[in-house]
Amino acid sequence: MKLEIKKIEPLLPPVGNEQWIEGSVSTKIGKVGKIKTKLDWKDTLGGFKVRWGMNRMNYRIEPGIYAAGNPSPDSPVLVSANYKLTFDILRKNLSGIDAWVLILDTKGVNVWCAAGKGTFGTKELVNRIKKVHLEKIVSHNTLILPQLGAVGVSAFETAKKSGFKVVYGPVRADDLSEYLKNGLQKTEKMSRVFFHLKDRLAVVPIELVGTKKIFIILSALCVLFELISTQVFGAAFWKDYALFMGGILSGAVLTPILLPLIPFRSFALKGFLMGTIWVSFFTYFFLPHLPLPFAADFLLTASVSSYLAVNFTGATTFTSLSGVKKELKIGLPLMLGGFGIGIILKLLIRLLVLS
Repeated sequence: MKLEIKKIEPLLPPVGNEQWIEGSVSTKIGKVGKIKTKLDWKDTLGGFKVRWGMNRMNYRIEPGIYAAGNPSPDSPVLVSANYKLTFDILRKNLSGIDAWVLILDTKGVNVWCAAGKGTFGTKELVNRIKKVHLEKIVSHNTLILPQLGAVGVSAFETAKKSGFKVVYGPVRADDLSEYLKNGLQKTEKMSRVFFHLKDRLAVVPIELVGTKKIFIILSALCVLFELISTQVFGAAFWKDYALFMGGILSGAVLTPILLPLIPFRSFALKGFLMGTIWVSFFTYFFLPHLPLPFAADFLLTASVSSYLAVNFTGATTFTSLSGVKKELKIGLPLMLGGFGIGIILKLLIRLLVLS
């Protein structure tokens, strides 16, 4: 009896289904979509929306193999994530470059975070190589991965299971052109992770969106304090509201912006300091200089600012996972304790005024 061997067809993304595809490139396995290297208004709008948390988890592209320029079998293979914002940053830096772009299924997460989660990992990389029949597209066996994805991919295991050698390229896509021209040689600058003001400002919007629960809690507390006071929704309400909202901005906006200038290594202490400065400033100009009310406002506001500053560690390269866990283990009970004591003091002050 003759066994019928089923031919495995390569899994390629559909050609021409997206506005960022412009034609195709023919290969031995079929047509591969050719990506545009210039972003249009839809890309810009999409990027703006996800930075503000809109449709963030669905902002992804189909994983698979794509072409930039007019690549040949000798052209380099660049590996990236299927988070559209990451993909857009990569392709806008491929103008004038002929390359293959292998996109992994990272569930719509960027390279750095996906590497930590394991979706930008050895298993997915090997599987994607096999699914697109990469060995039939290129005549070499070298894959260029972003340096920030190194934690998720084992070069040894990838070579053993797929036959492709992994090299880690620059941290930033901006340096790809120079890196390729230098024969895959990185300079010290290409290997360093920077977190400049522009980078910090880019993640501030999503940090602000993430404060909505704190915003609701503080707004509810302001209302509660006023409901037990003699003058409902009077000047005291708006002063409390401004003070607490300033605490949110201190932790989620000012701390990221001024990050390198704020003393302390701990993000909790950085946020605590910014919250302290804010509540001291606000009290000096707008509130009575009384010890007990100041203590209540200070504990509430500085605790919120400290908590939000710690949240920002997930967007930075300043800390490690173990460092964040240690900081939370020590700092979180103090933040919650300070916040709780602040609420109790505020309530006691309002009740004392009524009595």
